[in-house]
Amino acid sequence: MKTLTNIDALGSLLAQIAELQAQADAIKDSLKDRASLSGETVFEGELFKATYIESNRSTVDWKAISKVMNIPADLIAANTKTTAVFSVKVTSR
Repeated sequence: MKTLTNIDALGSLLAQIAELQAQADAIKDSLKDRASLSGETVFEGELFKATYIESNRSTVDWKAISKVMNIPADLIAANTKTTAVFSVKVTSR
């Protein structure tokens, strides 16, 4: 019998997290549905309370703005910050 490695433990944990996240998302979706149908925004449990909050988010398409304003690529590059990003991707074998 093979001993599980840290990689196997990580993969197993990430799979459990994904399953738990899917369950949590399904519950959140049902609360969103209840809120939209009933207007209810606070849901009480025995141990926890959930509050439904609706808001709007706006984003600016800076790439489109720079094209419309004919901003030179070198000016954009001179004002662009680059940072290193590290990640670990785990897949099943």
